[in-house]
Amino acid sequence: MISRIDLRGPAFPEGGIDRDLLPRAELDVEAALEKVRPICDDVRHRGTAALIDFAERFDGVRLERVRVPAEALERALRELDPKVRAALEESIRRARLVHRDQRRTDTVTEVVPGGTVTERWVPVARVGLYVPGGLAVYPSSVVMNVVPAQEAGVGGIAVTSPPQKEFGGLPHPTILAACALLGVDEVYAAGGAQAIAMFAYGTDECRPVNLVTGPGNIWVAAAKRLLKGRIGIDAEAGPTEIAVLADDTASPREVASDLISQAEHDPLAAAVLVTTSEALADAVVAELETQVAATKHVERITESLAGRQSAIVLVDTLEQGVEVVDAYAAEHLEIQTADAAAVAARIRNAGAIFVGRYAPVSLGDYCAGSNHVLPTGGCACHSSGLSVQSFLRGIHVVDYSREALADVAHHVVTLADAEDLPAHGAAVRARFDREVPGA
Repeated sequence: MISRIDLRGPAFPEGGIDRDLLPRAELDVEAALEKVRPICDDVRHRGTAALIDFAERFDGVRLERVRVPAEALERALRELDPKVRAALEESIRRARLVHRDQRRTDTVTEVVPGGTVTERWVPVARVGLYVPGGLAVYPSSVVMNVVPAQEAGVGGIAVTSPPQKEFGGLPHPTILAACALLGVDEVYAAGGAQAIAMFAYGTDECRPVNLVTGPGNIWVAAAKRLLKGRIGIDAEAGPTEIAVLADDTASPREVASDLISQAEHDPLAAAVLVTTSEALADAVVAELETQVAATKHVERITESLAGRQSAIVLVDTLEQGVEVVDAYAAEHLEIQTADAAAVAARIRNAGAIFVGRYAPVSLGDYCAGSNHVLPTGGCACHSSGLSVQSFLRGIHVVDYSREALADVAHHVVTLADAEDLPAHGAAVRARFDREVPGA
């Protein structure tokens, strides 16, 4: 059901872990670029008409319009299961608590008397938030995208999600209800690369945005890569990942259930256990066989666990385990060891870290207050998850008096001459009646 990689003894690399040694899903975004390019070009030139044609081609439904009517949002919220509404409201409340504390304040630095540099934080003017559809329904992704954008102070928020044939071409009603609950009234029934192109180029229904965030499939990732520069993006999200670092104190039943919980997302989802205990590994395999058979999405989970992206990695020591998970840089990393908090503090690369047996990834997916839009594919070694910061831009405001400029003018002229850019120095000289002070 799941392969093993044995890095014990001499098998552990002396010079450090090569990330290619570790399990990973194969995603050829570069190859997908050529397939999404004509789709994006078509949306650029034909706008809504192209989106309607692509909905019929890819989603099997002929739309009359792409923007979701206000009455559909109101109806979805009105008809939402009260238990689901209560759960979404609690998820929103907790997410707001965490993301509100991420707000940035302007910083003023007096470099010299009369010379200051202020870092001013300004929200992006307009954002497009992508919510996946397909194998599962993700109202939680509405929460995770919208809340940090709102807390950052973004003025224009648009959400898009693929049209669903069984709902008359509208996105899933639970997604619409989540938008309504958050006060978002600009929602579109568009998915895949064509949705990203809609946000980038604009249509008669949708104005262009400055930034696109949210996870999606390989076609969404390819469109983000293609259009990056015209729009800002959060990341090229790939299939979800969970890594569990565990020792012999971990519960095989709980570890297996956590691996299954992420494998449930997608046949390409990655489930990785890194452990110092062969006995735990054996027990987890036995639990997987029992638990998978009892789950709803058996085929999807089995394919995920059996894929090249999933494995049990055996190491001799916890120190080696830390090295392995740092090299893997998982989207979600659980620490199921003795003194889990101390081990978690040593981790450098992970999208989010879940400490101990009572902080499973599922908690973070919905109600921890943390964000579940996280870097995948090893990108956690250089990228962060979605946050208020994702929707802000830092602008330096430089304010110098004549005296403060005079104090440093000769250094500016010297450096301009050193770079063979004499006009830079001349721009400083022009501000003084005589020779630059100190030159």
